[in-house]
Amino acid sequence: MKKMAIVCSGGDSSGMNAALKRFVEYCIRKEIEPWFVHDGYEGLIDDRIEKADYASVAGIITRGGTKIGSARSKRFMEEHYRKQAIANLHARGIGSLVVLGGDGSFRGMHKLTQESDLAFCGIPATIDNDIAGTEYCLGVDTALNVIKDAVDAIRDTASSFGRAFVIETMGRECGYLALVSALTGGAEMCLIPEIPYDLNAYKRDFLREKAQGRRYFIAIVSEALKKSDEIAKWFEEEVGIESRVTVLGHIQRGGVTSVHDRLMAYRFVTHAVDALLEGKKSSVICYNDGGFEAKHINDVASKQYSIPEELLSLAREYGSQ
Repeated sequence: MKKMAIVCSGGDSSGMNAALKRFVEYCIRKEIEPWFVHDGYEGLIDDRIEKADYASVAGIITRGGTKIGSARSKRFMEEHYRKQAIANLHARGIGSLVVLGGDGSFRGMHKLTQESDLAFCGIPATIDNDIAGTEYCLGVDTALNVIKDAVDAIRDTASSFGRAFVIETMGRECGYLALVSALTGGAEMCLIPEIPYDLNAYKRDFLREKAQGRRYFIAIVSEALKKSDEIAKWFEEEVGIESRVTVLGHIQRGGVTSVHDRLMAYRFVTHAVDALLEGKKSSVICYNDGGFEAKHINDVASKQYSIPEELLSLAREYGSQ
């Protein structure tokens, strides 16, 4: 019987547990023996690898995060530790690996395929949604819904007290979460690294709106800018309104997995297992225009993600009136 393992690497995201459940059940259906690697590439190095079955995934589909743990591994960058990881997989007869993670995780696995006969297939799983070659990464919808709930709640107190709230979202160097949250949350300001902004234009608009009776403002700012405190101070000094900063932080990674992410996990894993069975050695499952495609790792990890121009054009309307 063929043996296949799955590992979560890098930052966790909701939908990983749903992916683990589908992986186990689909492997068994395809007469493949499923295995779990615990705690990311650290678990590969330290031999934290165990056989999985139906009981391993019972009741986990509603939980955020990942039952098998995740981690970032500096050791995995060193060849002798990768050799140790390869030996651990070979000792169990595991020849293929599904990797839930981002481009750094995929580059790490690509090293293994170059240094051994192992095959791997990546599934983009990061709330940052910053993987080149795919328009969607697992966990993004759940993170956006967490942000939506936070923005809606903050709006209640902002309107009651007549304040400006600066809400900082995650996303690393990518402004996708901030942009989509601003558009769908009705924010008055959206600041992301992909678009230059003019505070003087915002000031003009906000002072006019205040004169017309606006009592509060919601600003959504990407963490990449490191400007949240500065923007809050700007609201008080230039717009003349009391302000507060809310850093949403790691609550964006957790939460009950949305229906969309559960379905995407099911579909991503199905395509990943099928790609490995078809003999694809070093691929990443990408989702674009409603369909899935197994792209070679070189077409993903070697390129930089860009937010679609359609969304960027909507963001440019902020502060441009």
